[in-house]
Amino acid sequence: MILINLLPHREAARKRRKEQFYASLGAAAVLGLLIAGGVYLWYDAQISNQQRRNQFLQSEIKRLENQIKDIATLQSEIAALVARQQAVENLQADRNLPVHLLNEIVKQLPGGVYLTALRQVNQTVTLQGVAQSNERVSELLRNLANESPWLTRPELIEIVAGSVTLSARDVRRVANFSMRVQLRRASEVAQASAAASAAAAAATASASKAVAPPPAAAAASKR
Repeated sequence: MILINLLPHREAARKRRKEQFYASLGAAAVLGLLIAGGVYLWYDAQISNQQRRNQFLQSEIKRLENQIKDIATLQSEIAALVARQQAVENLQADRNLPVHLLNEIVKQLPGGVYLTALRQVNQTVTLQGVAQSNERVSELLRNLANESPWLTRPELIEIVAGSVTLSARDVRRVANFSMRVQLRRASEVAQASAAASAAAAAATASASKAVAPPPAAAAASKR
């Protein structure tokens, strides 16, 4: 017996293909939504974790900034204390500066030079006086520059010719001068003395090395 299918099989197959396509499309959409949701959740977790880290870092930065402010305050207080201590030490060390100044002036003043005024402002000392000649003033400048550990950098301000009347018949020509010189502090004198001692020790050591005979000459002299 021959069976003949008179149903529209092509339309049915086309319908099944459409249903399969829509089903696969829906499954792909659902899978894409699941993947997108998973990626979104993963990124959200990463962002939340990074935000927690940022908050932790900000709190630590604020704590460190407060510590830095405290350290800066302590440093300024320490600097102020050191400055006060240095000022006190300078005052204690400079108590005898007037004594050293007068002593050095007396020692370095050459014959034929007389001081009429002496004034000190901070470390600058101004001298005014009368000298028998310009050579005496030059000698005073040399003494102050080279011979005194407490006085340095003398500078002649002016020198003016004048005259002194000793008697009715004795009028002598003199040189009226004014100069300034710098008075060293006790700490500066100590540093200069230490540097001079070190230089002298180095010079002595180099001289002893130059005088010492070489090893071969020493061995020959022993023979």
